[in-house]
Amino acid sequence: MPGPTGPDATRTFGPATTRPAGEQAPAPARGGLSVVVAGGGSAGHIEPALAVADAIRRLVPGARVTALGTEKGLDTQLIPARGYPLELIPPVPLPRKPTADLFKLPGNVRGAVKRVREVLEAAEADVVVGFGGFVSLPAYLGARGRVPIVVHEANARAGLANKVGARFASAVCVAVPGTGLANEEVVGMPLRRSITTLDRASLRPEARTYFNLPPHGPVLLVFGGSQGARTLNDAVAESLPAFTERGISVLHAYGKNGTPADPRPGYVPVPYIERMDLAYAAADVVLGRSGMTTVAELTAVGLPAVYVPLPHGNGEQALNARPVVEAGGGKLVQDEDMNGERAIDELMPMLTDPDLALAMGRRARAAGHGEADEKIARIVMEVAGR
Repeated sequence: MPGPTGPDATRTFGPATTRPAGEQAPAPARGGLSVVVAGGGSAGHIEPALAVADAIRRLVPGARVTALGTEKGLDTQLIPARGYPLELIPPVPLPRKPTADLFKLPGNVRGAVKRVREVLEAAEADVVVGFGGFVSLPAYLGARGRVPIVVHEANARAGLANKVGARFASAVCVAVPGTGLANEEVVGMPLRRSITTLDRASLRPEARTYFNLPPHGPVLLVFGGSQGARTLNDAVAESLPAFTERGISVLHAYGKNGTPADPRPGYVPVPYIERMDLAYAAADVVLGRSGMTTVAELTAVGLPAVYVPLPHGNGEQALNARPVVEAGGGKLVQDEDMNGERAIDELMPMLTDPDLALAMGRRARAAGHGEADEKIARIVMEVAGR
């Protein structure tokens, strides 16, 4: 996907409208609920922000939702495409470790906070909702003492921006318990309605046809992010003959930088899956990472999975999967332990016993929070006094 272009001063006001920073936007009609969401940067921050924005519009027809973002992430591509006005602020990188960039942070923050306050005033905002990342920190600081704040933390371990914002937020929503944020309320991960309302059974024939999969028989879905996951790709390559010889088809998203296994009947490799709703409908069991969005989507649609946490970071991916694994809706295998033999041992029982897969799928769904988008939207409305 191509990166965003244009000067830092450009602001995007709709799917095809841009306005220079020096030109004032038309004053909005006052009276309805006005919400500013801050979830820019990566899709992991943008998608939950837009899911909540959609829920607010469903619950409050006529509500105005303005998104904060920068030109350094996917903001200028994803947000206007969903029909939301985008106000760009200067990016504020948050160094995870003490570096020279740490000394630049105060100056960067001041400029971004000033811009946030301009946006809040122009939008006549009733509430700010932040989802973490480098857009949220200036949003929280700009709103403090002016506009009430709602924080949502997607991961099991909170990031710096949300740790700051939670200190003076009116409400703190989290996807899983134990984030370390004070006064957290577990609401789950807000997701697209195309996922939370997915009827896998009725969509299965269309989904199997879409991916050129057999209409009957078990299907294993494997994916590890848009760039791919070497551990998962290697495990698929080693275990593929065992699966296909048992009549198990494998739909494998190997990633833009990954490598597919050798071709054979029953194996469908693709670099990337655009229609995840159809992939979930086609599948019976999943092998994947355990980012919070992945865990939330699989529990929302009721798919059992073997989760292989990304071995980097601070271990939050293992924590993300813990509630569903403890509920019996999935299994957890550390990255260094996953190989072809382990994949067969963990996945084959689920793929050859439909009753086991269905039971685990029901437990996965029970551990999820498919209504998180509307829960957060109602909290936002309450905080805004609406």
